[in-house]
Amino acid sequence: MARILTYEEKDTWIHRLSGVTKLVFFLLWTLTSMLTYDTRVLLVMVVFSFVIYSMSRTKWRQVGSVLKFIAVFLVINLIAIFFFAPYEGVNIYGSRTELLHLFGNYTITKEQLFYEFNVMIKYFTIVPAVFMFVVTTNPSEFAASLNRIGVSYNIGYAIAIALRYIPDVQDDFTQIKHAQEARGIEMSSKASFMSRVRNMASIIFPLIFTSMDRIDVVSNAMELRGFGKHKKRTWYAGRKFTAADYITLAVTVLITVTALVITFYDGSRFYNPFL
Repeated sequence: MARILTYEEKDTWIHRLSGVTKLVFFLLWTLTSMLTYDTRVLLVMVVFSFVIYSMSRTKWRQVGSVLKFIAVFLVINLIAIFFFAPYEGVNIYGSRTELLHLFGNYTITKEQLFYEFNVMIKYFTIVPAVFMFVVTTNPSEFAASLNRIGVSYNIGYAIAIALRYIPDVQDDFTQIKHAQEARGIEMSSKASFMSRVRNMASIIFPLIFTSMDRIDVVSNAMELRGFGKHKKRTWYAGRKFTAADYITLAVTVLITVTALVITFYDGSRFYNPFL
């Protein structure tokens, strides 16, 4: 059964980095992308994201289905932004260049298109970083690394279990989907988009119940083994910081600071080409 997102051991410099290093990169990268609306910064981040993604040697089969879902979500999100705030770009950039009147109070403007373009490329800066973090980070090593920098091993282990069970949740989803299709519920491209959305919704509750049952089994097993009794524990999959980790952290901090300085140097986080 093909899994979409799961850790795979490979011999790349990204895989050899500590889980903490990759977590810090992911958090700072996401924070920068959320804060900035400077198109120049976002475009550079997009290029850098896809370069890092390519260097991680992530296989397309791992992310293809997820990207399709994200593309649909992104289109719906952009349409919703225009529907509920058709002149948000006009308010932000302080000008109004009308391109096409649709109906009622809805007119397409250059400013709104530019604003929604920035929203779109924000997704493209974050999504590759998410994939890279998930598929290159060994959950057990990540928990050990978190504990080494002072995070409680209970928290670290909880995060590691969450990462470890992502593939199992995917398997459950696929099995439930196939069971529903065997009962005559169409979920392939033969059905209309809205029909597939409604049919996919029928998977949610069985998936939740299956996941809760797995949580109960794991928590009982950990309790029976006395997990959490001692303040410290040893780790089998620990990984020490190397020169590559320190260099990566330094470069990440440098990129973050540079991006935020460029973003806020004029007192606004929006790059305005309409001035």
